[in-house]
Amino acid sequence: MAMLIECIPNFSEGRDQKVIEGLVKIAKEVAGVMLLDYSSDPSHNRSVFTLVGDPDGIQEVVFKLVKYASEHIDMTKQKGEHPRMGATDVVPFVPIKDASTADCVELSKKVAKRINDELQIPIFLYDESASHPNRKNLAKVRKGQFEGMAEKMRDPEWQPDFGKPEIHPTAGVTAIGARMPLVAFNVNLDTDNIEIANKIAKIVRGSSGGFAYCKGIGVMLEERNIAQVSMNMVNFEKTPLYRTLETIRFEAKRYGVKILGSEVIGLTPAKALIDCAEYYLQIENFDYNKQVLENHLLN
Repeated sequence: MAMLIECIPNFSEGRDQKVIEGLVKIAKEVAGVMLLDYSSDPSHNRSVFTLVGDPDGIQEVVFKLVKYASEHIDMTKQKGEHPRMGATDVVPFVPIKDASTADCVELSKKVAKRINDELQIPIFLYDESASHPNRKNLAKVRKGQFEGMAEKMRDPEWQPDFGKPEIHPTAGVTAIGARMPLVAFNVNLDTDNIEIANKIAKIVRGSSGGFAYCKGIGVMLEERNIAQVSMNMVNFEKTPLYRTLETIRFEAKRYGVKILGSEVIGLTPAKALIDCAEYYLQIENFDYNKQVLENHLLN
């Protein structure tokens, strides 16, 4: 069977439709790759693409996308709610079919080298590809963001894995790595008080004592004038979505705030949502492998 790898590049542009359409065009024109989904958020000023394909096709489309982003996104002018350090901020590779994490690690290093060799964009390897335990967590790698990255890379502990310790003047720095599937899960609150979202995010995220497999920040959705708890669920089986949702609901009540709704950005594994259905429906003795019709059809 052909090896299939998923790639979810994040670009620091969510407002300029011409640039976004240019990225979409490239994502659709490389053989051996399918663009499954893409979404753009003006408040975050970020676009997330979901691609799947064979290793050769994925490698080629990622390089072309990073090149295009470096030519059309100027980080010296970029502003948005989402933390970022580069025009192409992060490029994760995820094993899907007949592929292993080791395969994705190898691919991530190959792509990182090519991007640095040809585009002179410094690369940090993160997650399963990390060269040091301190670089496994993307938030630590990105700390300081674009504005502080030049100073950060002067520290011998934060030399890039590929390239000189100098940011690309307009494209910044990119993180590339292999990881398991994550769910980008956001919860919208009926308040315009960003401090409430920040306080709740601090409670749920693992780095400040919350759920070990949740990363979260508070952001402001300017176009809707509401605050949001924006999360990455890096292991939805160990920290399910409903657990963070109910914790946010519980904590919001202390401020007299309710949940307006939630959203999933990009694609998500079916089990992450079915686990929520099992919880809220209180299904007894539910068997995901035996009682989900699609599992029988696909196996």
